[in-house]
Amino acid sequence: MPELPEVEATRRHLEPVIVGRTIESAAVRRPRMVRRHERPEDFVDRVTGRRIESLDRRGKFLLAPLTGDITWVTHLGMSGRLSIALPGDEEAPHTNVVIHLEGPIEVRLVDPRTFGFVAAWTPDELETMFRGRVGQDALQDLPSARELAQELAGRTAPIKALLLDQRVLAGLGNIYADEILHRAAIRPERPGGSLDPAEIAALRRAIGPVLAAGLRHGGTSLGDLAYLLPDGRTGDFLQRLAAYGRAGEPCRRCGGIIQRTVIRGRSSFWCRGCQF
Repeated sequence: MPELPEVEATRRHLEPVIVGRTIESAAVRRPRMVRRHERPEDFVDRVTGRRIESLDRRGKFLLAPLTGDITWVTHLGMSGRLSIALPGDEEAPHTNVVIHLEGPIEVRLVDPRTFGFVAAWTPDELETMFRGRVGQDALQDLPSARELAQELAGRTAPIKALLLDQRVLAGLGNIYADEILHRAAIRPERPGGSLDPAEIAALRRAIGPVLAAGLRHGGTSLGDLAYLLPDGRTGDFLQRLAAYGRAGEPCRRCGGIIQRTVIRGRSSFWCRGCQF
């Protein structure tokens, strides 16, 4: 579930706490969490003893460049979250990776469904991972309306599905795609190639404000509390959602009723009264 606002909020909370510290040791409790390595032990071997130089993000990936030209990569998957703790603090269930930093302090990856992962990659490995799989970042590197038009031209897939395609635009997921389409007044089932220039411009204009609002409120914590900020607080954007999760409720813009439609296996929420 964590999308760009949640991952960026996590990055901003972690950055002042962990940057500049050395990784003293690491523990991987579930081998699946390091499945992107041919040798599972490579992750621990590569990160141990290296200092965290900075903390960045691309799409849904957290990137921590380490000394020695290695990048510690974290993807939270559907249910992952990172927490900060002191050694000896009680661990949350499903704590699958623990990074021990000097201080002492721990960064813990909690992931019940184990769809997330960690990796420690060289520059070539990182480039190979991203090439052709991760497009321009929706917050930091938003394509122009012309570039989006070129990407959507001739596409028959629903615009909702295209927004979820990380090759088209990195960082968007189910929640914020619905919010963006609602703000842009575009029906999620529309084929991407059917959008005219004005609609594409409206779509692009909607992306920044929606992501900024989500980030400003710390992201969206749903009822399962799968996503929490690293200090344990919930994200506060849930009550401000205009479309996602509001099936049967009145649209805050036109008063119509929010509908739920399944598009390529994903629930989509939209207003029949003002999305065309």
